[in-house]
Parts: sequence; structure tokens; C-alpha cells
Amino acid sequence: MAYFLMRCLHHPGVDAKRDEHRPAHRAWVQSGGEGLARVLIGSAILGESGGIGNFGVLEAASLAEARAFAEGDPLNREGLVAEIEMTPLPDSFQAHRISDPMTPAPGGS
Repeated sequence: MAYFLMRCLHHPGVDAKRDEHRPAHRAWVQSGGEGLARVLIGSAILGESGGIGNFGVLEAASLAEARAFAEGDPLNREGLVAEIEMTPLPDSFQAHRISDPMTPAPGGS
């Protein structure tokens, strides 16, 4: 498994649409994209005029699976996301310091 910083920048002017699809987005995150990735932590990205995107720290088997998680997010499927950035994190990333991951570990532990 490897860790990735995911950054999803949204198109301008999609606040109402983001609000509409937020419940589906949250369900996607909680499911880990139906098992594609474990979301350790994530949140909205705010700019001067409000929300401009979202980010997450993901644990996934590969960059391809981490990207598939981001691409499968309802916010992306509904056309809100303008750009997805994936940055591999170093092996020294201390994931154990995140005390309450957003997605359970595989097997529910």
C-alpha cells in the first residue's frame, strides 16, 4: 500500500451543485470508493470566494487505484471537478498519527 495526496480543484460557480451532490460525495468517501482507497483525512479547500475544491490523504494499492477513487467521486462524475492532482507521499509518511480515518481499514478494523 502507498499514500497519496489528492487535490481536486472545482470549476468556478458550482457551489449549489456541490451542495446538491455532497451527500453522494460523503457516501463515496465513507465507502473508500467502494474499496478503491482508504481515506485517512480530507476536507474542502476554501478560497477567497468560498469552496474551490477538496483534498484527501489516501491509502491505495497503486496510483491508478487512487486516481480511480478520485475520478469515481460523484463530484467528478457530475462535472464539478476541473483538475485532479495526485502526489505520491514518501515512505516515511506517518499515517499512524491520523487518529480517526474517514474510511475504515479493509476488513473493518
